[in-house]
Amino acid sequence: MRHKRVIPNRSFRVADQIQRDLAELIRELKDPRIGMATVNAVEVTPDYAHAKVFFSVLVGDPVETGEALNEAAGFLRNGLFKRLQIHTVPSLHFHYDRTIERAAELSALINKANATRALDDETPAEEGKAPSAPAQDGAAE
Repeated sequence: MRHKRVIPNRSFRVADQIQRDLAELIRELKDPRIGMATVNAVEVTPDYAHAKVFFSVLVGDPVETGEALNEAAGFLRNGLFKRLQIHTVPSLHFHYDRTIERAAELSALINKANATRALDDETPAEEGKAPSAPAQDGAAE
């Protein structure tokens, strides 16, 4: 029995191609629930049976968009079958990607912490400006 030849990074290349093709296919969908959806990433199982598709939404409700995309998964898979040159086209599972939201929240927290730190740094400097004689090391008292 012959063993399958393993091609390095093939699953990554297949996932990238699926991501590009899905982006085009989603633009063609006429469902009003799908706003401006962006395909952020695709993870394919080693046997190419399933693909997790992570998406974000610029305009619209993420829950409704996810439902609409999961309902259209069969249509999108059929479109992928026509475009891809692989034996098994994976079934698609859409998941909302909160990475951008988390990044914005973390950025806001960092900015808030930096602003608080800047205020804390200014306060002791103003208090230290009180007239006093400079301390001298080794001065006789």
